[in-house]
Amino acid sequence: MKNVVKAGIFGVCIGDALGVPVEFKKREDLKTYPVTGYLEYMSWNQPKGTWSDDSSLTLCLADELTKGYDLEKIGQSFVKWNKYGHWTAHGRLFDIGGTTRHSIARLIKGESARFSGNIFEEDNGNGSLMRILPLAFYFKDEENIEKLYQIVKEVSSITHGHFRSVFACFIYVIFAIELIKGKDKKEAYNHVQKTALKYAEIQGFNPNEIQLFEKVLRNDISRYSEDEIRGSGYVLHSLEASLWCFLNTENYSEAVLKAVNLGEDTDTTGAITGGIAGIYYGFENIPDEWIAELVRKEDIELLCEKLENKLMK
Repeated sequence: MKNVVKAGIFGVCIGDALGVPVEFKKREDLKTYPVTGYLEYMSWNQPKGTWSDDSSLTLCLADELTKGYDLEKIGQSFVKWNKYGHWTAHGRLFDIGGTTRHSIARLIKGESARFSGNIFEEDNGNGSLMRILPLAFYFKDEENIEKLYQIVKEVSSITHGHFRSVFACFIYVIFAIELIKGKDKKEAYNHVQKTALKYAEIQGFNPNEIQLFEKVLRNDISRYSEDEIRGSGYVLHSLEASLWCFLNTENYSEAVLKAVNLGEDTDTTGAITGGIAGIYYGFENIPDEWIAELVRKEDIELLCEKLENKLMK
C-alpha cells in the first residue's frame, strides 16, 4: 500500500485544483487557451492550488476510514464540511452541488445517512462518483462482490441514491481496485466489464439502466472520438470521460490535463481521472511543482499516511 493511497488521493486533489479555475468553460475556449498547469482566480476567484468539494468530500471519507467503516460517521463528516468548513482548502466551502446540499440538509435535521440521499432520476449528478475513491483502498481485499456493491451503494447513497449513480461508483471502485493490485490498464478494464455485467445479470438489474452504460461496459470507451465524450456534471458523462482520458494517455499530467480541457465540469472530471491516474502511474509521476503548490499538502500527506498505516495493520 505504500504510497498508493497518497498517489490516489493527491491524484484527486491535484486534478480537482487544475480544473477549479476553468469550471464551466466551453471546450472550444479551452482548445484556444488550454490549461497546462495551475491557474488562479477566474471561475471561483480562488488562489492557485485550491481544490473544491470533490477533494473535500474525498478527504472526509478517507479521514473517517482511518478509524474504520462507519456510515453514520461518514455522513456526519459531510455535515461538518458543510457547516464548519471541515476539510476545505481555506476554511470554508465555495462549491456544492444541489443534490449534495439537499441530502446534507436532511442529515443536519437528524436523518440517518442510510436514507439521506436523493433517489430520483434527475439526481444523477457526479457528486458521489467524485468522492468514492477511498473505498477502493479500504476494501481492496474484499472478495465478496455483493458486499462490495452494498458498501459502495451505502456511501454513494448518503447523497446520490439512484441506481445509476451507485452503479457508476461501483464500476469506478472495482476498476481502481484492479489498478491497486497492479493490473495493466487493459486487463483492469476488461475485468471491470466482465465483473459489472455479470453482477448486473445475476442481480437482475433493470436492463434499461444497464444499457445506459453500454459505451463503458459493452464497447471500448477508449475508442470513441473526443466529440462523443462530454465533460458535463452528469454521472455517466463523468465516468465515460474519466475512463476515456485515462485509457488514452500515457502519464498522470497528460491524463488530468486531457480531462480538464474537455470543459464544463472541469474540476470533477479532473478529480475522477486524477484518482485512477495517480494510482496507476504512482506518486512520483505527479509533477513536483503541482504537489508543491497544492493547498494544505502537508495535511493531505498526513491523512494519507494515517490511512496507509490503518490498512497495513
